[in-house]
Parts: sequence; structure tokens; C-alpha cells
Amino acid sequence: MALFDLPLEELERYRPAMDEPDDFDAFWRETLSEQGDFAPTAMFEPVHNGLATIDTYDVTFAGYGGHPVRGWLQLPVTRTGPLPAVVEYLGYGSGRGAPHEKRLWACAGYAHFVMDTRGQGAETPDPDPASGDIASPGFLTRGVLDPRRYFYRRLYTDAVRAVAAVRTHPAVDPTRVAVTGTSQGGGVALAAAGLVPDLVAVMPDVPFLCHFPRATTITDKPPYAEVTQFVKLHRAHAGTVARTMAYFDGVSLARRANAPTLFSVGLMDRICPPSTGYAAFNHYGAEGEVDQADKHIRAYPFNDHEGGGPTHEVVKLEWLAKQLNSAA
Repeated sequence: MALFDLPLEELERYRPAMDEPDDFDAFWRETLSEQGDFAPTAMFEPVHNGLATIDTYDVTFAGYGGHPVRGWLQLPVTRTGPLPAVVEYLGYGSGRGAPHEKRLWACAGYAHFVMDTRGQGAETPDPDPASGDIASPGFLTRGVLDPRRYFYRRLYTDAVRAVAAVRTHPAVDPTRVAVTGTSQGGGVALAAAGLVPDLVAVMPDVPFLCHFPRATTITDKPPYAEVTQFVKLHRAHAGTVARTMAYFDGVSLARRANAPTLFSVGLMDRICPPSTGYAAFNHYGAEGEVDQADKHIRAYPFNDHEGGGPTHEVVKLEWLAKQLNSAA
């Protein structure tokens, strides 16, 4: 493990031009408007978690296409009045797990919603309209020949609807919802930031799904290697793949965000190279006109894809508390 990407002083200035499709915004308006027939309300069923200080609810809400998506809502047992909420999206290939695995935000006094990932979590299947298409193993090329059939169209829509769903719970203050996630979850958090106009904070860690043209050529680590392998075998589709992925690039979605943000990157991260995270950070809020004082990033020079780990969790707790206090 060693430094392999741009030097830090160049990363801090790295703001690549983005080749966005002309109908980028129209594509996402249409995608989200299509979900209008599906109510954003959710079912919250209390479950026994064996914990004395946290209440857990098994959640089911209507995601993309009305498909049922699962999650956990964790609440501190002792609470007064509606709580600010943190919606968390998960890493590549993982699901919501058991309730006791995610305790940090509820222990800190927040409502914490952990969204299961369709097709990756064991409890949320993906009714995949692209199941007959060619693809590499994994999810990154599933439906990649058509942006309307691409896996991440469904997952990003789920992320938006998760925010709407958690806002319906009486223990949640709907005006104070933040999003976070690590790796794939960080990329999905950026998608939510660009598609949900009224978040209070965005906290992506070592984000995946950012600056696809560079990511797929600078690292040979999975999951980005799935794209390389796909195009290696299906050379004639290279342009189509690039065009599809342009609709889902976290850099373009970050440009449209308008909430304060705290990023993290590991400078030795070969799974999500630091230049791709910095590309999203440096573009963040460019169209949403986010003030530079509301943008923060922590770089961990000797860390790989684990980023700042528990050290950065402390940073996030302190930063979000200050953010909520200043917004009050």
C-alpha cells in the first residue's frame, strides 16, 4: 500500500470537466416523477433487539417502482420531541444486517435509518428489468447499456424515497434529515444530496461511484474493475457504457447539492481513488451555490479504503452537532 494518485496539493485543486448528457436533469426529473403513484409512507414494526437503550423498528417502504425496500429505524429509548435523523446507505454487496450492528447515531441521540440495498441485502430483492442483459459479475454493469435499465437508477431512487419515508415517522423532525454512507453508501449519499433539495447535511466517506472515466482507468481493483472487464469483452459498447454511467456520476450529482457537507478520503485508497473523491468534493454545490465555509473534507494520508474509520466517526459526530446547532 502506497501513495499512487495525485499529490495532495493537486488533489485539493482537482476539478475535472464533466461530460454530462444534455438531458441529465430531465432524466432525473422524469425518473423521480414516475414514482408519484407510490406513497412515501412506510410501515414501522417494533422488533426486540436485546438492547436497553435503543428501540428498533423493522421498516418497509416503497422504493423505485413501488418495490418494497427494507431498513432499520433506530431510536434512543429516552427521547423528547422529534429528533434529527441520519439516513445511512450501505457499502457494495452489503445489507442492513442485524439491528445491533448499527448503534452509533442512535446512541448519540439521533433517529438513525439504515436502508437495505436492493439486490445486495438479503432482505430486499431487486425485481431487475435488466436481468437478461449482458453484464459482468456484480452490480456495476447490470443494465449498463441503457440508463433507464441501469441498476443505480433504481438504487438512487430508493435513496431519495428513504428520506421521504423516514420523515413520516412521528419521532423524526422532517426538517432536520442528514445522509451518510461509506464507499457505495457514500456515492449514494451524494446522489441523494443532488436529488433531495432540503437536506440539513451530507457526510460521504471514501465515496464510490464518482468520476467514472478516471476511476475505471486508474485502478484495477473491484468494483471498478467490473466495468473494465465488461468493456474488455464487449469493445463495441464502450461509448454506450460511458454515456449510461454519466447519468449516475457522483460528481455531477454533487454539483447539484445544496446542503453543507463533510467528506473523507484515504490517500492510499485503491478501491475509490482519492482523486475521484476530491473531484466530487471540489465540484460539490457548484450549481446549488454551497458556500465554501460549508464544505469540509478530511484526508487520511496513510489509510486505504477504511479511510478515517472510528477516528472519523468522532469528527462526524462533532461536525453534525455543530451543523444542527447553527441551523437551529
